[in-house]
Amino acid sequence: MAPTEAVILRNYLLLPSRLPAIISLQEFTSLFPKSQQSSPQIRTLYRDLQQQRNAIVDAVSTNIDTEVKQGKGLRRAVIKAKREAEREEQDDEIEIERALFGHTSNVIRPKQHSLLSILPDIEDATVDIEQEIQKLEEEEAALLESIKQTAGSMSDLRYGRLSNPKLKDEVLDGLQGIQEVCKRKT
Repeated sequence: MAPTEAVILRNYLLLPSRLPAIISLQEFTSLFPKSQQSSPQIRTLYRDLQQQRNAIVDAVSTNIDTEVKQGKGLRRAVIKAKREAEREEQDDEIEIERALFGHTSNVIRPKQHSLLSILPDIEDATVDIEQEIQKLEEEEAALLESIKQTAGSMSDLRYGRLSNPKLKDEVLDGLQGIQEVCKRKT
């Protein structure tokens, strides 16, 4: 089976990129002058570089995961667009060719799956659906919380308790201001 996009990117960008794979502590220490090679600050500097490098590698790994997800989405969108275009495009000449010659190489044929080839696609679709469900549940929780807050503030109005005790005076002052403006214009 051919390597996937994620495997290629990980092998090329991540495997040789950890600092100990590039330069060991001993090699790093040997780059400094002889008088400074026994300093504990060299080890601290090496560890700091290693942490920075690890953070970069983790960011690249996250970007690879994001890119793979976007690639899957793009492939699905292209397949969907091709299917819609096939449905919309009922060219009489193509139909006549199909009737006379059967399916030719210029016609896109659906991919034939075996049990082993369809399982990864099903697993990917399952992961995508679970992520979508999780996002929807988070949105639902946020909306529910917003509704509860709105309902709570409305119950304050119902029982005559306002969170801002000066609100009544501010509203009355605003209404008086509007009445004065209206009297001036008439």
